[in-house]
Amino acid sequence: QVQLVESGGGLVQAGESLRLSCAVSGSIFSINAMNWYRQAPGKQRELVASITSGGSTNYADSVKGRFTISRDNAKNTVYLQMNSLKPEDTAVYYCNAYVRIGSIYDYWGQGTQVTVSS
Repeated sequence: QVQLVESGGGLVQAGESLRLSCAVSGSIFSINAMNWYRQAPGKQRELVASITSGGSTNYADSVKGRFTISRDNAKNTVYLQMNSLKPEDTAVYYCNAYVRIGSIYDYWGQGTQVTVSS
């Protein structure tokens, strides 16, 4: 059984920072890409940032220069450092990982709420 457990969400004021973490546990062989998505009320889920097993990263235009995704392969953990937060960053943030346990499967965390007040 593979689980993704997120932490680090909360309520902050505009301009402040938060760091999200997502730990992958279970009987896994390896983890390929790891991603952070977010979904604001009434909107579709969107990809915020992604990182490959080799460390290559990609970001949504709306967060470039403010958010940084990183991973610790030894801990099977992915992070999202969010700086200069804006009210429009308010959303539920979800961790996603492509995990090899024989074949490669797509797993999701339960989501963590990030609320940015103006």
